Amino acid sequence: MPSLEDAAGIAVEKCMGLKSGETCLVITDEPCREVGYALWEAARWLRSEATLLEIIPRDRNGQEPPPGVAEFMRTFDVILCPTSMSLTHTQARKNACNSGARIATLPGVTVDMMERTLNADYDGIRRRSEKMAGILTAGSEAHLTTPGGTDLRFLIRGREGYADTGIVHKRGESTNLPAGEAYLAPLEGETEGTLVIDGAMAGVGVIRSEPIRVTVKEGYAVELAGGEAARKLEELIKPLGKPARNIAELGIGANEKAILTGNILEDEKVIGTVHVAIGDNKSMGGTVSVESHLDGILLKPTLLIDGNAVMRDGEIVV
Repeated sequence: MPSLEDAAGIAVEKCMGLKSGETCLVITDEPCREVGYALWEAARWLRSEATLLEIIPRDRNGQEPPPGVAEFMRTFDVILCPTSMSLTHTQARKNACNSGARIATLPGVTVDMMERTLNADYDGIRRRSEKMAGILTAGSEAHLTTPGGTDLRFLIRGREGYADTGIVHKRGESTNLPAGEAYLAPLEGETEGTLVIDGAMAGVGVIRSEPIRVTVKEGYAVELAGGEAARKLEELIKPLGKPARNIAELGIGANEKAILTGNILEDEKVIGTVHVAIGDNKSMGGTVSVESHLDGILLKPTLLIDGNAVMRDGEIVV
């Protein structure tokens, strides 16, 4: 297993393709400060014009950074964001990409996670993620079931599938680190059925007892049941109204080094799982904008795209 310094070097050099003379901004906060400093040191070692900026932790995933920071982001070649709450689904991240920045967000990243998952086969992750993203893009309808009780149908026609490969060497590209998933935003108002989250839930952690049972009608999570985990999720989304209940994402994990830890950054990448998110999907081609994006991880899923299996009982079959 590489050290934190080794993992930071892989992230900056292999994943981001940072070159001598390029400008690099590392945005961090107190809980992720150790990782943030290691990434800044790695960028400096590559003779980048490296800047380290610490912000006050955000209250929730998807909340915007301070306006001045958002503007600052638009002036850099490469940006890495090891922060306790996710900046992935923010307008600030999107605007910086539109200005040409290559960006990696690392929400909730830990030293252990960096050392373990940055040692994955990122060429293999890229091939796997791009293959599944292509299948999602070409599809019209998805049907997701699990032994735990999920039975959900999505309309996905016309929506682009994205591959989170961890390799961002072109202007305007972005990724998570650790990476490894394919995902899209299903058509708003069209998802129907039952969603049972039995692996992990953003903002809640690993589901250790009663799973979260979600009734989905006309594209929204209209009812949550299931005990303490469901109660916590309801508390997170209730203040944000109906948009926070939007079925925002269908995603497929593709990182062989990732394990379920309760940290959604890693959980959603676990190979053999599927995740469904609620809330914001504007940053992935949808139309719903809200300062919340929460992923739920499903175990042993079977996923059919236009009747053809992509995954069966947690095994990728394409």
